[in-house]
Amino acid sequence: MHAVWQDEPRRQIVLIVVSAIALLLGFFDITVSGIDLSWVAILLCGTPIVIEAAIGLITRFDVKADLLVSLALIASVIIGEYFAAGEVAVIMQLGALLEEMTVAKARKGIERLASLAPETARVISSGTERIIPASEVKKGETIRVNPGETVPVDGEILSGSTSVDESVLTGEPIPVDKAAGDHVMSGSINRFGVFELRADAVGESSTIARMAKLVESADASRAKIVRLADRWATWIVASALSMAFITWLATGEEIRAVTILVVFCPCALVLATPTAVMAAIGCATKRGVLVREGDALERLAEIDRAAFDKTGTLTTGEPTLCGVKSLSSAYTESDILRLAAIAEKPSSHPLGRAIIRGLKDAERAQLPNPNDFKMESGSGVSARIEGRAVAVGRLSWLKRIGAVGIEEAQSAAAVFEAEGATTVFIALDGTVAGFMALSDAMRPGIANVMRNLEKQNVSPMLMTGDHKEAAEHVAKEAGIDERFVDAGCMPEDKLRRLESLERATIRTAMVGDGINDAPALKRAWVGIAMGGIGSDFAVNAADIVLVRDDIRVIPWLVRLSRRMMRMIRFNITLAMGINFLAIILAALGLMGPVLGALVHNAGSVIVILNSARLLRTPAEEDQKS
Repeated sequence: MHAVWQDEPRRQIVLIVVSAIALLLGFFDITVSGIDLSWVAILLCGTPIVIEAAIGLITRFDVKADLLVSLALIASVIIGEYFAAGEVAVIMQLGALLEEMTVAKARKGIERLASLAPETARVISSGTERIIPASEVKKGETIRVNPGETVPVDGEILSGSTSVDESVLTGEPIPVDKAAGDHVMSGSINRFGVFELRADAVGESSTIARMAKLVESADASRAKIVRLADRWATWIVASALSMAFITWLATGEEIRAVTILVVFCPCALVLATPTAVMAAIGCATKRGVLVREGDALERLAEIDRAAFDKTGTLTTGEPTLCGVKSLSSAYTESDILRLAAIAEKPSSHPLGRAIIRGLKDAERAQLPNPNDFKMESGSGVSARIEGRAVAVGRLSWLKRIGAVGIEEAQSAAAVFEAEGATTVFIALDGTVAGFMALSDAMRPGIANVMRNLEKQNVSPMLMTGDHKEAAEHVAKEAGIDERFVDAGCMPEDKLRRLESLERATIRTAMVGDGINDAPALKRAWVGIAMGGIGSDFAVNAADIVLVRDDIRVIPWLVRLSRRMMRMIRFNITLAMGINFLAIILAALGLMGPVLGALVHNAGSVIVILNSARLLRTPAEEDQKS
């Protein structure tokens, strides 16, 4: 029982249930020692409302809907209408509970991002290596990074070559080859070779630290939607008091004035939003969508544009063989792919793994091991296979080791590279004999998603850290207008772009999956993260999470959010209509406080039942492709 009492939502549920039972007994005039049991509801549910309204009014002159409820409670108690007072208190507490249940739980701190940065760094001085805290690295010092380690600071490579995984920062899944003179960023992971770098940006100036600040500032700047009843509270309170006072002056009957206060209480108005939001969230959950922020669907209904990250969002996030080209009449495309796969068999490079996956299962199972295998980090592999000297890797590396046919190969590969593919070349006995093209495969049904968004007047756009050619190729395949393509975007660029759109009153949803998308997910009008492959930090930064990584659900989700808002507006209109009719009857003396409480309680029930219809929002053609 102690655990239940410490859990605030459970405590509220217990209080509401006990109060409702006591209220029901009080309605049938059941008493204990002559005390009306409606007092249980008044004390348990009404007292907190009165206290909070008084504190807000006295300390901040904050006029909320609770003020009118408090006045109605006090007035009802003064004239002895205990059931009416208890009923209003229970309904208001139920509305507050439902509202709290739609609000996101406390978020995880941004220390998750800080934990990605290594705690130590290897500083080289006078040929000696010493390990110090990464935060103490000074600008200009030489840092050594071993395979598998995370780069501790931003800087320029002085010696060595490697492949660096920058997916944490740019979202690009394919490791980037780096050599002397290239720039590396803190937070990226050294996959292969040992290299030394000169520290150029350290401490809070490093990429990983700046990203943490971006997330923090983006979260602080986003506006929250205010509860509807509180937004109109001043008008509601003033109107209720005025009508009650006029009625009392005109008739001299205080019971009519109190009845007006009771029926004017915005119970149904308080319930209109949270009940519809909860029903919509329940429906979304059944479709594999987790809504983490209570007002996220309200904001989603208002979007004008949907910005998508490329890698891992529109695409699967891993390299896939998309083409093989033979440049020699002596070898077929099958020969080229098979020999390259054999050469890459001992390699752990993602591109090598993708080349092997390009074979049929039977061929892959029968691949022999190469002889004299050698690997040059960040460049390629070489081996002897079936009596041939085989080299597979970057074209610049093949040229450096003396291979011929470089110009022809470069020209032939340009077509694939223009479409955003990565090319890996193979030289046989010193002559470039062909190449493999690899790309990040598109998710199924993307073009259909974009068409359905446009039907709802939501313009899709692409914001990616990938290069221009790859971005334009993906946009064309997805059906995104080239005017809405932003390539080469670092996290800061995405954030600035979203801010400029907001200044232009273009409300934008951001859909992403990586840590690099976290600042944009927080800054966007609404952030949507891929939950399956997305990073934990991206999920924690987002308002909505696609648990199954199926972005085909997004157009349906927009439709659900807009249907929810229509339902909320209908609920409000209905509630105000019932209240208006009840006010007239109360002013004419045709309705007392108890009947008034029951009538406006009926309005609350209708609102709840109407909102429940959202649970049956069907999935239409958006998710079919």
